Amino acid sequence: MADITDKMEALDVNDHSGTIQVVPPVNNMNAEAAARAREHGWAEPQQYDYQKYQAPINPPHGGGGAAAAAAAGGADGVVSSDPAVSGAATENGDEFLSGLAVLRSMSGRRSMAIAGTCFEKLREIKVTAETTEQPDPITSFEHAGLHPVMLENIKLCCYTVPTPIQAYSIPAVLTNHDLIAVAQTGSGKTAAFLIPILSKLMGKAKKLAAPRPNLANGFDETVDAVRAEPLVLIVAPTRELSTQIFDEARRLCYRSMLRPCVVYGGAPVREQRIELQKGCDVLIGTPGRLLDFMQKPHILSLRRVRYTVIDEADEMLQPDWEEEFTKLMSGGDLNEDADHNYLMFSATFNKQCRNLARKFLAADHVRIRIGRAGSAHLNVTQKIVYAEEHMKKQCLYDLLLAMPPARTLVFVNTKQQADFLDDYLFNMGLPSTSIHSDRTQREREDALRAFRTAKCPIMVATGVSARGLDIKNVMHVINFDLPTMAHGGTDEYIHRIGRTARIGNLGMATSFYNHDRNSDIAPELVKILLECNQEVPEFLENDKPVDGKLIFHDDTDDEDENGDANDGTPAVDDSWGAPSGGADDAWGAPAASAPAAGGDGWGEPAASAPIADAW
Repeated sequence: MADITDKMEALDVNDHSGTIQVVPPVNNMNAEAAARAREHGWAEPQQYDYQKYQAPINPPHGGGGAAAAAAAGGADGVVSSDPAVSGAATENGDEFLSGLAVLRSMSGRRSMAIAGTCFEKLREIKVTAETTEQPDPITSFEHAGLHPVMLENIKLCCYTVPTPIQAYSIPAVLTNHDLIAVAQTGSGKTAAFLIPILSKLMGKAKKLAAPRPNLANGFDETVDAVRAEPLVLIVAPTRELSTQIFDEARRLCYRSMLRPCVVYGGAPVREQRIELQKGCDVLIGTPGRLLDFMQKPHILSLRRVRYTVIDEADEMLQPDWEEEFTKLMSGGDLNEDADHNYLMFSATFNKQCRNLARKFLAADHVRIRIGRAGSAHLNVTQKIVYAEEHMKKQCLYDLLLAMPPARTLVFVNTKQQADFLDDYLFNMGLPSTSIHSDRTQREREDALRAFRTAKCPIMVATGVSARGLDIKNVMHVINFDLPTMAHGGTDEYIHRIGRTARIGNLGMATSFYNHDRNSDIAPELVKILLECNQEVPEFLENDKPVDGKLIFHDDTDDEDENGDANDGTPAVDDSWGAPSGGADDAWGAPAASAPAAGGDGWGEPAASAPIADAW
């Protein structure tokens, strides 16, 4: 043993010091391309900061700061509902805004999209409503019969005029109807269900809600924990959409005694469990994490649920989601009082989804369509560009340099393609990031935050990961890969281009097309272009309908075979307050005369002040 030790000590490690050379980091950035990007106004690409993710999630003073960081766009993936952490943290993270400043910080114009110059066009869209009852659409929030606290919160959120989907949905919910609402992207669907639901619960929170601890004295999970028994369950398909709905719920729950919570996969379970154990009245979440908590009845019970809302219902009602969807819907059937309402909202809703939805909705449910179900918005300028598959990357680079720098969302069909394309753009000197479901929650939140703050104004995304996202000032959507008819088809196309031109703003959508990959979607794509009065490129001329008639199978209500279309159910078919043909509308009120030019669509003078969004 001594001999071995001597030999080890005699080993001169200096002889090996130069054996392996230190190689500097590889820089694949194309210097010439990067210089061109700077010349065209694009900012420097942001290096990914791995160091900041090595820090502990929670700061030394407790979980509040971490939650506040998430609320303000932090990367810890845990969002708190406590009033103390609902505001913006100061530099040291120890002080928080409170009272009115909290709500203003959450709903300030910097983070909220402002109604655009074409907002009035939203109010000219044809509305179709089918119901056995006849609630009248509202003309203003003040005359909708809402709770005074809700009216004040609506004003603080700068919402002034209800959009069509809100005008018809709010009275339907207030009169306790089940609801299917189909409206174009960016038309205010989230507020359409949150405003009436929360308004009905305000003033009744102490009577209806489950007991919860007094958080003013701190929270000890071993002593103060309670079982979460929400009154409202909101289900969304993605984590990002869940947190987006949660942010809106926090604004509208201000000063209401209602406590919202959000749960989703990818974030630590323990922190979300603690938030639930502090008490929960409005629960927003993704199906997987909700089902996990439902299997732990000491943490979550749905016996008090009065409202179940399915957002992006077309995505949730797909056959591969049916088992999870049924469990979530049946969980709410445990309601002790049998006064449960179901609401389903989406931009597209095909016949298969409607058939599945009928299993859960009451026979007298209200069905509302704003425009044609699955239609694109007229405020989106759609361009189709022919690009061979091997040239698409170069075409994308040229297109980005040809346009003024703007917040741009690039859609691809696969997660691998998202990574490759993000890497290509970054190496070409463009400030890009990417998001897809294989990324960790912290990476996804970091990418979204960089995109929202314009540190990386170009984001490459898969279609599902960006479903329902509402990001201010997305000026350009690029379909690097068009969806196939087997995977989403035109419904997916509509959802993608709907990330721009929201709330009456203008936007542009460019799609790369080639016959080898995209011929299956060409006929339906041409019909969408014709419906929206967009230019049909020469290479798609042969796909125009022969007789010139636009027939959309997803909206041909051949539901009479199910006893739905010819069962005596009245329908209103109007253009935002002016029923067509001068006939009485199906809401029981005489037909109103068409509003004068320049009015707001209700026969009243147009408001001179700019209209804020109602999202």
